[in-house]
Amino acid sequence: MTAPVFLVEENSLTGVFPGTVFPLDGPEGRHAVSVRRLRVGEEIVLTDGAGTGAFGTVAAIEGKDRLDVAVTSIRSEPEPRPRITVVQALPKGDRGELAVETMTETGVDAIVPWAASRCVTQWKGDRGQKSLTKWRSTAREAGKQSRRLRFPAVADLATTKQLAPLLATAAFAAVLHEEGSTPLATAPLPETGDIILIVGPEGGVSPEELATFEQSGARPYRLGPSVLRTSTAGTAAAALLLGRTGRWG
Repeated sequence: MTAPVFLVEENSLTGVFPGTVFPLDGPEGRHAVSVRRLRVGEEIVLTDGAGTGAFGTVAAIEGKDRLDVAVTSIRSEPEPRPRITVVQALPKGDRGELAVETMTETGVDAIVPWAASRCVTQWKGDRGQKSLTKWRSTAREAGKQSRRLRFPAVADLATTKQLAPLLATAAFAAVLHEEGSTPLATAPLPETGDIILIVGPEGGVSPEELATFEQSGARPYRLGPSVLRTSTAGTAAAALLLGRTGRWG
């Protein structure tokens, strides 16, 4: 098995080099010691979630919530090309976390929660903030589980109108739609820049939303002969594009 990944604070790996002994404490240290039960000599990876990873071995166990890591190498992942963002309409129940989890494991670079007009779920007030926090926590945990060094950013909730500036800057933007005349599998893709996929709710993207997206350069594309649920469509589409762009090569 590959070494387990643990998340450290932003910028905390700055100045860390091979030979450094780095302390891992707090919730991550507790998880490493008390849940994963790592022992001295076992391999471990620390990451800031922004592309930097410190690879090393457990040098010492300090109580129930801290261990020291002897760093053997530092690796840095460049920004992916092209970058893939999924605009995800809010699913019902816990299917939102499922979508975030599988998209993160697949390799999506950013996720934008979208309040589509036909969404049954509504994020408002404290409930909305709690749901957003769950999505971000899910992305972090899935990033560690899938051994990523660069975790996807989960943006604030966006309305249809607020998506227009994002789409306008995309190198390629697609709305997944069962009535799209062009298969996503044959769409011309850029070698760099941002690819944006829009995944509608269970009730579908409304004609008004489609018109707004097309004005911003996002055309409708079909994914395949079957209709996927909103919680799985983004993962399937991202996998297709990761293969086509060579990022899975």
